[in-house]
Amino acid sequence: MAKKLIKQMRDFPSVEELLQEKKLSGGSLALPRPLVAEITKQVVAEQKKLFKEKNEETMVARLVDAVMKEARRFKRSEISRVVNATGIVVHTNLGRAPLSDDLFDAIKKTVTGYGNIEFDMARGVRGKRGEACEKYLALLSGAEAGTVVNNCAAALFVILNTLANRKEVVISRGELVQIGGGFRIPDILRKSGARLAEVGATNITTIDDYESGLNDRTALILKVHQSNFVQRGFTAEVSLKDMVALGKKHNLPVIDDLGSGVFVPTRDILGYAEPTVQQSVRDGATMTCFSGDKMLGGGQAGLIVGKADYVKKIKRNSLFRALRVDKIVFSMLERLLSYYLSGDWSSEIKLWSILSVAESELYARGKEMLSKLGNPSGLSVEATSGFVGGGALPESSIPSVGICFSTDYKPTTLARKFRELSPPIIGRIDDERFILDLRAVDQADLILLEQAIREVIG
Repeated sequence: MAKKLIKQMRDFPSVEELLQEKKLSGGSLALPRPLVAEITKQVVAEQKKLFKEKNEETMVARLVDAVMKEARRFKRSEISRVVNATGIVVHTNLGRAPLSDDLFDAIKKTVTGYGNIEFDMARGVRGKRGEACEKYLALLSGAEAGTVVNNCAAALFVILNTLANRKEVVISRGELVQIGGGFRIPDILRKSGARLAEVGATNITTIDDYESGLNDRTALILKVHQSNFVQRGFTAEVSLKDMVALGKKHNLPVIDDLGSGVFVPTRDILGYAEPTVQQSVRDGATMTCFSGDKMLGGGQAGLIVGKADYVKKIKRNSLFRALRVDKIVFSMLERLLSYYLSGDWSSEIKLWSILSVAESELYARGKEMLSKLGNPSGLSVEATSGFVGGGALPESSIPSVGICFSTDYKPTTLARKFRELSPPIIGRIDDERFILDLRAVDQADLILLEQAIREVIG
């Protein structure tokens, strides 16, 4: 039937007839048959519309090819492994913090089958969800208590809904930031039921601005870390310590939204000192919230630490159940936090092992790869700049090394060809050149990169 010519509308085959074609039958597309049928239906409808507009003859084979193309496009939308050669380590579009095979191997037995997620092993009765994880979190941060929800936006949302519903939250205009996916702090604040009370200016906010914004409707003072941008020049902001002192003076809680959630000093590794969770707790924040999949180095989660009475209030909020996490997240966090507590974070947490690789080592890897490829013309190993990414440490570039293609190669064509490989290789275009940055490429994936270059450039 594939060779049949379509001269008029009635010549179009039915969806069922097309599904009998060899290329579309027998599971060759590795997609469920109902989905292939739906794609086929859409393609036939689109082709009929084009036929009416242009009145041009076509072949059934073209319909089959169009279905296959759309099916393959859909298949590539499924979550799959990619090689990150962008130079951005915590890449929001590529899953943020990378997780190690060792971490998954360590928690595999606790998340398959049954587990004691809410079972008290000592007493044989129902237990508390995430008890060990919350203990580790409090111990590591130095806070009285801690808990976990499904992301940092949810953490801030449930805090505001619990403490400031129908009341005012005082925040600097310079901290009304937009986070990933177009979500903005003011929008989250309003949806929580709280009312926005802006103080200061975009570039300068003083302690007097905060104090003048307080009244009998004020529920709390909120500090939001400017995670994904920096301000320079004529600027000033109030320290968390001073905000806490003001909060104590007026008997108001102070909430610190740290965003990225760093537990270790970053200056030696990245050349820039990011505020840590422990510092926020020491400075007296009533509660501090941060992400699990950024600088913590784990999967998606929103972590909250702070005063025990306030954490209890959060957990009594009915919204907390809607935002809670499952056994996989708790198991992952227990293992991850234990690495920090035992001092093994630099070697056991993949994010930090990637960030700790010396530039000289990356250069050696790049030179060895080109040598194995026969040092092809138009390719070079050059110093580049990588970034932490994920809205963390925006002013801190990381020394890196990349395989750089000369302008003899069309960068957009190279980017597409590398994306079409299996697994896809995601590079970047910089100064009209295509670059495969080695900073976030796992050492075990270097052979894949070598094979990909050989395949793409022939």
